[in-house]
Amino acid sequence: MNESHILKIAEELTLNETQIRAVALLLEEGATIPFISRYRKEATGSLDEVAVTAIRDRLKQLEELDARKETVLKSLEDHGHLTDELREKVMAAETLTVLEDIYLPYKPKRRTRAIIAKEKGLEPLGLAIFGQSGTDPYQAAAAFINPEKGVESVEDALAGARDIIAEMISENENARAGLRQLFSSKGTFKSVVASDKEAEGAKYKDYFEWEEPVSAAPSHRILAMRRGEKENILNLTVAPPEEDAVTLLKSLFLKGQGEDSKQVEAAIEDGYKRLLSRSMETEIRLATKERADTEAIRVFAENLRELLLAAPLGPKQVLGLDPGFRTGCKLVCLDPQGKLIHHDTVYLHQPEKFAEMLRKLCRAFHIEAVAIGNGTAGRETEAFVRDALSGACHRQAPTSSDNEDMKKIQIIMVNESGASIYSASETAREEFPDLDLTVRGSVSIGRRLMDPLAELVKIDPKSIGVGQYQHDVDQVSLKQALDDVVVSCVNKVGVDVNTASAQLLMYVSGLGPQLAKNIVSYRNENGPFMSRDELRNVKRLGPKAFEQSAGFLRIRNGKNPLDASAVHPESYHIVDNMAKDLDRTVSDLIKEAELRKQIDVSKYVSETVGLPTLNDILEELAKPGRDPREKFEEFAFAGGIEKLEDIRPGMKLPGIVTNVTAFGAFVDIGVHQDGLVHISELADRFVKAPSDVVKVHQKVSVTVIEVDLDRKRISLSMKSVPGEQNSSLKKSPKLSKEKPQKKGVKEKDRPFNNPFADILGKM
Repeated sequence: MNESHILKIAEELTLNETQIRAVALLLEEGATIPFISRYRKEATGSLDEVAVTAIRDRLKQLEELDARKETVLKSLEDHGHLTDELREKVMAAETLTVLEDIYLPYKPKRRTRAIIAKEKGLEPLGLAIFGQSGTDPYQAAAAFINPEKGVESVEDALAGARDIIAEMISENENARAGLRQLFSSKGTFKSVVASDKEAEGAKYKDYFEWEEPVSAAPSHRILAMRRGEKENILNLTVAPPEEDAVTLLKSLFLKGQGEDSKQVEAAIEDGYKRLLSRSMETEIRLATKERADTEAIRVFAENLRELLLAAPLGPKQVLGLDPGFRTGCKLVCLDPQGKLIHHDTVYLHQPEKFAEMLRKLCRAFHIEAVAIGNGTAGRETEAFVRDALSGACHRQAPTSSDNEDMKKIQIIMVNESGASIYSASETAREEFPDLDLTVRGSVSIGRRLMDPLAELVKIDPKSIGVGQYQHDVDQVSLKQALDDVVVSCVNKVGVDVNTASAQLLMYVSGLGPQLAKNIVSYRNENGPFMSRDELRNVKRLGPKAFEQSAGFLRIRNGKNPLDASAVHPESYHIVDNMAKDLDRTVSDLIKEAELRKQIDVSKYVSETVGLPTLNDILEELAKPGRDPREKFEEFAFAGGIEKLEDIRPGMKLPGIVTNVTAFGAFVDIGVHQDGLVHISELADRFVKAPSDVVKVHQKVSVTVIEVDLDRKRISLSMKSVPGEQNSSLKKSPKLSKEKPQKKGVKEKDRPFNNPFADILGKM
């Protein structure tokens, strides 16, 4: 543990040093973020997952900086450049950028024009001119003419000297720091369409002649322009006004107006155009890309969290249905644990047979809900199912009692994004080796309704469809962030160890793929776990893994009622003492609220257990093993609105948010094409971030503003008066900075023409 890191992070995050030190120590010992935030509150001062994650990430960054410093120092020493002063500067560098600026003049490099000039013996001339002490550059240069070394004339000597000066300027720390700030504050993104690419790059047309400040460019536009450049559709440049950059450099290096200063001035202009402008552009591109990545990953992570924590229907008898015209609809019947008990195929063009089979299966397997995938033919299939269960497809009307039973069955559209990925996965093949891909997909759809979290963890988050430009952002950072979200959600909800799949168990704190498989194998060989303590018998599940995982694993109807709760086994003795002091049982404490009110928690405070843990225990006793997710509410799209052609401007429709981006939200209104609610149409007030107003899977009411059948675009509004420019927006002095506009494009048109809508759909 590096004490300087502890002090630095404490200052940056405005936290107590003791808190940072405790988290660092726990992380070193192998503790996970969910475990630390849930079961080590006394040590960390009740830091939540966000704070613990921030500490972990910052510690990693500082460790990487230290590693780079060691590499730089070794290189400097190996090449004979290292001095005590230089060592101090390297060790004092607080960022990688500053460190690289220090190292740059000494960094081994290819043969530059300055190096060639030095090889010709022109370095003394360059230094003399750069000093600007009144030296006559022409007279001084004459002494360096040497045809054998390629210096044929005074001008050759001066050109070489200027090359040396230009490189010195380009490697100067102050110059780079000043220009870095200038590029950030006054730099501008400029994109123009490449020659003869107008037709090919139609989806980027809003960027064919685009310009906006670096400081104001939002994540999605930065990533859009970069992608357009990568696809050779756009030519992109990033730079501040050249005059400002050169003026800044002159203020740093120009000392007079003599002939030597004129040579330096020429070197400054050359050094900026040839060296510094390119170097700084590369840096600002990387910096803005990192900024855009951070925002895109944050949005993706927030969306994923909302999706994973979507309300579950719960353990019900479910019929999953994957719609299809040509190959038919695949039907599967699942028991309350999600086990496949029957599968079949029906065809939409045989409505009577469809209805007969559907009703027969619903009766035979006591179906309580039908889950229908929202893909191609989803709405048509939903209409068929509703008709079938109502008896509308029968020549002979069903009995009234039969109809009453069928009316009780819930019919629910399920977002099937990623279901096809799961169907072809090794996980699906292992579970259903003899079944068709589409049957596996139906199983996934049915299970997703019962428990979204348990099913979605089997799919790569990038395939779920709630991100923006996920293939363009840094993949390592994206994976880390999404893994953190999955782990957080799984452990927040808790996992039933006797029903969970290995894919779900692997995300439990302290486990992982191998231990998850070992738990399932033990369960298959020995039957259900009867206590948490029995987990110790699982192969390779040692004391550390047990400590980290036990509190997040649930055992329903086990020997100890606490095994179904989030109370950690290490605290069972506390609950036992509480019950003993009241002369009652643990079960009594769970059942009787009045009994719990008699508990004086202060009596159980010790050196290792404080009030945070004791209060958590009381909360768990009140609702043992409670599911933090919201209660499931049935949702239905508007009847008769099944395809794009059915929509008209002005219609008010129910919808479900499928994706939240930096510029708005995409909403499914049941027509196989999500509509876009632009940020300016999300509310009757100024909205800084769409996530402040909407979340993925949220049910909303929208008004249709515009429909473009040719481009398959739907523009929606959540305002009380759609399309009306909000008065708060008009008054906001920040509008021009937060929403830069392309010349000639009105704000009211932007919700429909945003280029990202097309691009997102092609990911």
